[in-house]
Amino acid sequence: MAQLKEYIPVVGQSIIDELYLLAERLEGKTIQTVNSTAVGGGVAEILNCMVPLITELGVDMYWDLIKGGENFFNVTKKFHNALHGRPEKITDEMLDIFMETSMHNVNNMKMNGDIIVIHDPQPIVLIKNKLPDAKWIWRCHIDVSNPDRKLWRFLKQFIMQYDGCIFSAPVFSQRLADTETGREVDQFLISPSIDPLSTKNKEIPQETIDAVLEKYNINKDKPIVSQISRYDYLKDPVGVIEAYKLVKRYIDCQLVLAGNVASDDPEHDKVFSEVSEHAGADPDIHPLVIDPAHNDIEINALQRASSVVVQKSLKEGFALTVTEALWKARPVVASAVGGIPLQITNGYSGILTRTIEGTARGIRQILQSPEYAKRLGENGREHIKNNFLITRHIRDYLLLFLTAYHKGDVIDLSYRGNSGNS
Repeated sequence: MAQLKEYIPVVGQSIIDELYLLAERLEGKTIQTVNSTAVGGGVAEILNCMVPLITELGVDMYWDLIKGGENFFNVTKKFHNALHGRPEKITDEMLDIFMETSMHNVNNMKMNGDIIVIHDPQPIVLIKNKLPDAKWIWRCHIDVSNPDRKLWRFLKQFIMQYDGCIFSAPVFSQRLADTETGREVDQFLISPSIDPLSTKNKEIPQETIDAVLEKYNINKDKPIVSQISRYDYLKDPVGVIEAYKLVKRYIDCQLVLAGNVASDDPEHDKVFSEVSEHAGADPDIHPLVIDPAHNDIEINALQRASSVVVQKSLKEGFALTVTEALWKARPVVASAVGGIPLQITNGYSGILTRTIEGTARGIRQILQSPEYAKRLGENGREHIKNNFLITRHIRDYLLLFLTAYHKGDVIDLSYRGNSGNS
């Protein structure tokens, strides 16, 4: 884990100085953050970086996990899909299972923070432990622009008890008002981020990249199209294969699909099986499940080896895989959904698409135009440097923690165009 001083060459001394200044104003406050898993997925990845760095700033911050069994995570996976707008039948039995496990956590977890940040639906019921002096924030990483209405009504009864909510993009914001009292829950817009010094994102030697390609029998001399994402229906890996097949008619390339496993995602095996079946006997399609012990370095290598990185999501909260690829100056073709358009300006820092055919056209355009591909990658890296690194994210959180003690309206602490991290 890098120390704050190591970020100075990346973001500048003034950014680090500002973080210390903000942290001083939180002296005496304890921050408690809670989610459902310590590994796998963007939330865990962000917290693994953010919590130690905020602690280094002198702020007392710690991270807890809820407990949940197979039935609970099967239900919360359906919640995840339904909140993204995917058709799911949310039954009363599912809600009962969710509440049974949630109440077990409510009764067994100590909530001692002055400010408590709860991530996503899995731990949302912990608000029942709220004490009058504590400030509770619900951090939603999901695209809830068109959620299942029954499920949203169910969750809203808990959301309305929070002091504030964080969303990743403006389009996810919801009307959070009590019609009887007129009280509104404050909303904050904070985009996620990557750690540029993590094993997944730091510079690595070509020898390491070559070794990973050799391990998975990937030809380093043939253009590589990749999608690095969980095996999840909403990431549409089968659609990526269809786009690749359209490209393959004109350009001899290969496709790498790579993902790891999150402990709270029970659909992984089923989706991976369908992807493998759809890939068939094509030796140029490589569906990979990355061993958690080597995940970060191998993902880094695969992204850096890619001629084009694809993110063909049907729904998306933010897509840190896009952020990672752009930081590595890789040209990206991605769906114009969720938080992805915050990262990509079409034709300038990447290519945005909405269909399989459009994805294929974007891939072909990049593979056939090396100079254009290089320019997209350079523009994308600069955009990520200015807006989506962990130092900006920490600044936003520190400001939020300070703001938690002051009533306010919807406050945008995130995207600032070309203003950088300042």
